[in-house]
Amino acid sequence: MSQRKRFVVFNAVGALGVVVQLACVALLTGVVRVHYIAATTIAVSVAVVHNFLWHRWWTWRDRCATAGAALLRFVLANGVVSLAGNIGVTAALVSGAHVAPLPANVIAIAFCGVLNFWLSDTFVFRR
Repeated sequence: MSQRKRFVVFNAVGALGVVVQLACVALLTGVVRVHYIAATTIAVSVAVVHNFLWHRWWTWRDRCATAGAALLRFVLANGVVSLAGNIGVTAALVSGAHVAPLPANVIAIAFCGVLNFWLSDTFVFRR
């Protein structure tokens, strides 16, 4: 798969992950009344697992990484970047700029996206 096509597929999977993450944040903050930091942490964790499965089956299906090793690298790279980036950016926007948790999450997701593609391509699903 060409890098351009892989980047498009990566972003399609990412878009699905955004829906998963934002639905979790909305459910947890709006219905369950979980604090936005805890809700973001849970939502990012769910989205990381969702995205790993799709990336393994679709985005990098041509690279034969063992599932366990790839999942560990994905959590260490994309998971840490996504969790730290989402919590940091969301907290700064919600507490500092008084942005609502959902739009703050959207901004945080965009912030982490390009770095996560590079980490996935060079480290997680390496040749």
